Amino acid sequence: MQISFDADEGVKNYILAFPMVRWSHTYKTYYVPYSRTVFHTFYTYLRQDNFYVDYSQMPGDKKREPLKGKAGRPGIVRLLNDRQFSILREYSMYLKGLRLSNNTIKTYTNFITNFLYFLKDRPIEQLTNTDVQRFVEDIIQRKKYSISTHRQLISAVKHFGERFSRSEIVPPDLIRPAKNKRLPTVLSKQEVVVLLQATSNLKHRTALAMLYASGLRIGELISLKIADIDMERRQIRIQNAKGRKDRYGILAESILPLLHNYLMTYRPVYYFIEGPQQKKYSEGSVRKFLQRSCQRAGIKKHCTPHTLRHSYATHLIENGVGLRHVQDLLGHSKPETTMIYTHVAQKDLLQIQSPLDTVVLELLESDKNPLKISLSGKSKG
Repeated sequence: MQISFDADEGVKNYILAFPMVRWSHTYKTYYVPYSRTVFHTFYTYLRQDNFYVDYSQMPGDKKREPLKGKAGRPGIVRLLNDRQFSILREYSMYLKGLRLSNNTIKTYTNFITNFLYFLKDRPIEQLTNTDVQRFVEDIIQRKKYSISTHRQLISAVKHFGERFSRSEIVPPDLIRPAKNKRLPTVLSKQEVVVLLQATSNLKHRTALAMLYASGLRIGELISLKIADIDMERRQIRIQNAKGRKDRYGILAESILPLLHNYLMTYRPVYYFIEGPQQKKYSEGSVRKFLQRSCQRAGIKKHCTPHTLRHSYATHLIENGVGLRHVQDLLGHSKPETTMIYTHVAQKDLLQIQSPLDTVVLELLESDKNPLKISLSGKSKG
């Protein structure tokens, strides 16, 4: 059964965490073997993170009810036996004891579910770094993990080795690949305005405007509460963000009429952007309507909610805001993380003239130039 999904790194990583997802070299697509059991397990896995499944693309009977799995076990955890499930539960409790974020715990637990599924019935006491390496090679080849996902995978297994010290796994000897040094994709200021104008739905436009105007991560947006917004001081309070830190963000003056219109129309009670029954809005829904808005706006760049945060930081630097202030507004722990935006900002780069422009200008102004140079066609005598 072929799997089609939005070209978003977060969506891709979540889907690839399902153990039975495979890559077809022939059809150049991801798939899972089609059976009722696999389909319903996969469906449950997607629904637990609020992904939308398009039933119109499904083969066969679309009205079947999900099969009853092992009691209390969601998604891919149903594929584990009782011993493996007990190990996974101990691992999850260990991560909670380390006070890791819920998103990190979910991501690492998915990796270890794959690891246990790969190991079959191997006792923990017999596991070595070689087993880890074979698992990493297998899963990366099958699921085409990115460098960042590969690094997360190694971190998850390191924690596993620390928790189950009776194994022969030596966590310090597990090496993460070096980080990618790719520059982030950034929208121009004009593209941001066109994107917002192309978003006709009031709630959707407000959500995208807040992502850009305050430089929010998508998790920060959907966790933002009405009580966190201070219109008089033009501030928003971002609580328990990445690294369990609170910070204050700026509230743009130009966004206030939009906010008033949104609040009077939708009247959210608790969360700023609410889903059904006053619950959190889903990240998948935000990604989906952002893609639709990009298509309507004619934006060809690969754009995700984090692209708006990248754009916010880059435009601040281009506007002359100091790096230290940008670091505080973004909630970065290290200035090195913020400095990536200095490589993207065009404030100083636009003042640098290409040597080609310099040469052509000198020749055109020189009396010694026997030819009238035209780069758009032939040279003129």
